Amino acid sequence: MFDLPTETSADRKAYRHFRKALLNEGFMMLQYSVYVRVCVSRQSAKFIERRITNFLPDKGLIQSLMVTEQQYNKMHFLIGKPKTDVRNSSERTLIL
Repeated sequence: MFDLPTETSADRKAYRHFRKALLNEGFMMLQYSVYVRVCVSRQSAKFIERRITNFLPDKGLIQSLMVTEQQYNKMHFLIGKPKTDVRNSSERTLIL
């Protein structure tokens, strides 16, 4: 989850760079400024979190929250319809 300034052109460039880097790491947008990624274990989630520190912008607020698949599946939709995108489901997880 992040809240980045977009007041100057340098701020907007940093925002675009951060967002693009998240997408390149396999994240997908859940809501504006909220991105999610499926990880097969807590260890791989921590590894991704460390990778994100390599491209953090200088300004703003960036937070990380790790939840289990079971916790994520208990999310309630109060308004709107859930997406049926397979990239955001347990069907996507492949453990070798």
